[in-house]
Amino acid sequence: MCAQIADMLGEKTLSPADLEHIVRELRDRKLRDRALHLRRYLALDDDISPREKLEAAARTVVERQPDVVSLAQALSKPQFAAVFTAHPTFALADRVYRLLEEIADDPQKPIPSRATHRRSGPPTLAHEQTLALAAILRGRDALDIYTTAILRHATNRWPDTLLSPSPIVLSTWVGFDTDGRSDITWWDTLRIRLSLKRLQFERLHTQLSPILRPDSSLLTRLTRAIEAVSRQEDACPDQHHHDISRVVAFAKAMIADRTAAISDATELLPLFEEAIAETDHAQRIDLLTARAGFLAHGLSVAHVHTRLNAVQIYNVARQRLGIEDDPAIPSRRRVVLSQINEALDNLTPVAVDFGALMIEQSSAARLMMTMAQMVKHIDAGTPVRFLIAETESGFTLLATLWLARLLGIEDRQIQISPLFETQSALEHGETILEEAFRSEHWRQYLRANGKLCLQFGYSDSGRYIGQLAATNLVERLRLRTLSLLKRHKMQDIEVILFDTHGESIGRGAHPFSLAKRMNYFSPEHTSAQFAAAGVHVREETAFQGGDGYTLFGTPNLALATIATIAEHTQRDLDASEPDPIYDQPDFSSDFFSTIALSMSALVADPGYAGLLGAFGPALIDKSGSRPSARQGDGVTVVRITHPNQLRAIPNNAILQQLGWWANVLQGLGDAATRHAEDFDFYAARSKRFGLAMDFARQALAHSDLDVLHSTVRLLDPGTWLDRAAASSDDETRRRFMDLSNGLEGLEFWVSLPAMFRRIQADHLMLRMVWRDAPQMQSDERLLHAIRIAIIERIWLLSTRIPYFSPRNNVSREALTTMILRLEIENALSHLKTIFPLGGDAIDDLDFFEPTGPREDHGFRREHEEVFEPMARLFALLREVGVAIMHANGAFG
Repeated sequence: MCAQIADMLGEKTLSPADLEHIVRELRDRKLRDRALHLRRYLALDDDISPREKLEAAARTVVERQPDVVSLAQALSKPQFAAVFTAHPTFALADRVYRLLEEIADDPQKPIPSRATHRRSGPPTLAHEQTLALAAILRGRDALDIYTTAILRHATNRWPDTLLSPSPIVLSTWVGFDTDGRSDITWWDTLRIRLSLKRLQFERLHTQLSPILRPDSSLLTRLTRAIEAVSRQEDACPDQHHHDISRVVAFAKAMIADRTAAISDATELLPLFEEAIAETDHAQRIDLLTARAGFLAHGLSVAHVHTRLNAVQIYNVARQRLGIEDDPAIPSRRRVVLSQINEALDNLTPVAVDFGALMIEQSSAARLMMTMAQMVKHIDAGTPVRFLIAETESGFTLLATLWLARLLGIEDRQIQISPLFETQSALEHGETILEEAFRSEHWRQYLRANGKLCLQFGYSDSGRYIGQLAATNLVERLRLRTLSLLKRHKMQDIEVILFDTHGESIGRGAHPFSLAKRMNYFSPEHTSAQFAAAGVHVREETAFQGGDGYTLFGTPNLALATIATIAEHTQRDLDASEPDPIYDQPDFSSDFFSTIALSMSALVADPGYAGLLGAFGPALIDKSGSRPSARQGDGVTVVRITHPNQLRAIPNNAILQQLGWWANVLQGLGDAATRHAEDFDFYAARSKRFGLAMDFARQALAHSDLDVLHSTVRLLDPGTWLDRAAASSDDETRRRFMDLSNGLEGLEFWVSLPAMFRRIQADHLMLRMVWRDAPQMQSDERLLHAIRIAIIERIWLLSTRIPYFSPRNNVSREALTTMILRLEIENALSHLKTIFPLGGDAIDDLDFFEPTGPREDHGFRREHEEVFEPMARLFALLREVGVAIMHANGAFG
């Protein structure tokens, strides 16, 4: 089919306009399917509305408690947090996201005809922040509806009760995540933090204005605080104005207005009490709802998570403490743990001011100083989460604690959280935690803070050992953490379990419903174990970037999302049925270990890196404000030699475009064949195993070996030699041979066929065990065929580029490599310089002597017949990518 479409394009029996029309039709059909899936995902087709579900959940919350004291205690700690992240999944134009959300709300809404669903360019950090805030505010409105329902049911049962419930909270790390990026400055972080504070005050003011007198003490104080924070925000440095004088002025504003701006949410408690006393009973619940939301989030519309990498912590410890040994080396770990404990013993805090922050060069120290200024000047009462990516040692946690204490941050103000995302960290996470728990300083910190925070990564772990195996390791680590708490007699410490998965199977999200997604990352069996031990657990989940924000895209969608979360927090663990999968730990261990080994072997296969790197991120538009891979010099195309040179989400998005979800499927055939009878039994009888197999169902429905093989054959020089041999036209034969010669030099043929056979063999084994497994639908196969045909046509057009001598370090061979790797925009930029369209229009100008020749000697024909068609086809290629993304339901 691919060759047929390509031939029709070459023979002009199928025009680019015709193909664009076909792609738009398929794309729009897939967009509607995606919107309807979002509707089903949030159970909007249920007979019970989201508002009714929240009412029922609120009723359950109240009725489960014997008295108001028990109810107040049960509602004093959040049970769940929704975390908004800036993962690069902003793959659609904003208007298309809105359309998607509106159709999910109203399935009858028509799809307007649009030339493209693509963004005009990648989002900036500021734009990501704007989108996140819109989603957060809709989430806060939905939370208020839930809180109002709880308060109403509580006052019906216990009149005059004045509860301040916080069952669910929202958090954000947009603008605070510095892992893998250097473009977020300390002033960016503080400016965003101040805006979150101002918005919190403004939102509260808006809530209270219809209830209280304009001259009430509370509204008057809020107005003063809003004005003060606005002055601080205006004084904050930015990318254009961050010299010393601006920083000094900002420091003055922060300190001068600190009292007026309020530095702790509890400062308003006396004014709330005064307002409650003056408010009649009919409006009291609205006032209590506003108070509850305000106190639950502190001086921000959402709790704040910062994030950096463990390597940055190692660097600051080396610079400040002279600890040179690598804590990742087991033989040196005891030494560095002793050194960091000694540093904690002898620590003397140092003062932090904006001058120190301005000149600090260490990224970890700079972020911690920024946090110190946050808790000193912006919000002293609400802790800040400090997430550490790629944590591989307890030393990381102790060094972070040392740095926080050194810079004057109190233990209660920082929630240090390791991120377990690599295979090693997930397998040895208990040891990492044990290294920290052995330190008296860490135990003191936990006692003072009251919380043990853990974060689990799914995108990275899934792409290296397979999504199914990664989730199994996460669950095992959770249970081992519980054992660790029991061993150290610290069951009274609250445990926060943050699952950083996204909205696609490649990022660890269950594909069929949000309710199942919650149960998948938080199995009833594991939750029951914590409950039986008396450990309070707060679950947290990520809503990642543009894809994640769609679940809060309209007030009704946000309400449905919060209703699902509320139902999840109220599930009756005592009534859950035993799951047979937990009775056979040997089966689980061997099954998922087999998947992990197979996926690890695939990742190590040079052909897999070749597959991911053949076109790399060129298949997809840039979908976030940070880079997706290492950057080149604009002439040499960077060759990906290992998957770790790509970020996880682009890695997944490339697999999605190639039509094979390797990070979900690889090894499943081997594991299922080893346990054929058990596979059938647990797939039918085990809820936990069945939820895992749903990932495989989704992956198989959007994976096709023929599609993957088409790409492998496309990159094989032998394919083009065969086509040259079959051609009767010498010019066509020459073009095919040119492509074969270019591909020969790229050497994909060395490793790709063997890698494909590895995938093929495993999949054939799976099909023998799972005979009715899903398959890709024909219209999605057609999209992939069109994609391959477009690539062929672009390549063939490139063989018509005239020969040229090297120009600005660009040779004909380098240009061919760019085009074969689909670096089309870069290639066309060079081509337009090498082959200019023509000179300036001068026909009407007088140069004061006899007129010379005015013929245009530019390369108009090359532009019209080669360069412009290549650009048009490449834009269509990216549009096909959007359609494929719609079919899969998410990006990456």
